[in-house]
Amino acid sequence: MASRWGLSLPLSGIPLPAHRDLVRSLPDLGYTDLWSAETAGTDAFTPLALAAEWAPALHLGTAIAPVFTRGPALLAMSAATIAELAPGRFTLGIGSSSATIVEGWNGGVFHHPYRRVRDTLVFLRAALAGEKVSADYDTFSISRFRLDRPPVTPPDIMVAALKPGMLRLAARLGDGAITNWVAPTDVAAVRAELTPDTELVARILVCPTKDKDAARALGRLLISSYLTVPVYAAFHEWLGRGEALRPMHEAWARGDRAAANAAIPDSVVDELIVHGHPDECRERVASYVDAGVGVPILSVLPTGEDPAEVVRTLAPKG
Repeated sequence: MASRWGLSLPLSGIPLPAHRDLVRSLPDLGYTDLWSAETAGTDAFTPLALAAEWAPALHLGTAIAPVFTRGPALLAMSAATIAELAPGRFTLGIGSSSATIVEGWNGGVFHHPYRRVRDTLVFLRAALAGEKVSADYDTFSISRFRLDRPPVTPPDIMVAALKPGMLRLAARLGDGAITNWVAPTDVAAVRAELTPDTELVARILVCPTKDKDAARALGRLLISSYLTVPVYAAFHEWLGRGEALRPMHEAWARGDRAAANAAIPDSVVDELIVHGHPDECRERVASYVDAGVGVPILSVLPTGEDPAEVVRTLAPKG
């Protein structure tokens, strides 16, 4: 079993305050990490602030905080706050996110994502070290900013990365890479763009159920929602799934979501969604580790069962 075993928080269907007892039990179950996401649910930092108090032994991380939806200074302040609450136990994961989230949902401009991530990373490195920053970057300028409460232990900064350019940036300037929507067989291609000692974190979708048809139906909904987004479509073209997913893209472009879902082969669903008995799911997650993932983050999909109990059944010590 991996030396680190992460869980994505919050769980679907459980109010945020009601996570307390489960989070407190996670270290005893073998979980080492809690990572948050930020799309249209909770923000990335508030769940981690609660977890820092509830379970002081857990490592915390954002996977990810988008660089376009907060100003650089606000992002630094948010990160410094969690780093103060969890000194030495927090990793700031940043990434470009997508045009849908940045422009469609937040009214921003999704422009030069590689440069924006790079510039934000360089700025954050200085700001979180307590430096006074005045600099003109390619994508923004900063004038005389200094954190009032710089963390005693600055957090590691990891980069959400899919294709080679961003993966190489994560290896060159970051403290690791965070990836998503990969199968164990994809990990080698991702790792080939990193240095041997670059830490790789992967969010893994897990649906522990014996109902294969239900798991695949949910998987198809998620695949058609995510892999039609241009950045993910390009990622899977690079990974070699372009032909397998072409009928999905064509149906999606026609506005026929039902046909798009139906066009996704079972083999693709089974590659990208971990499903089956909890023991089978644990073994499949372990295969990501064997392939080169340092920290697997389990993102638990709804099965109709109590989500907290599902997390317990998936635990490394289960």
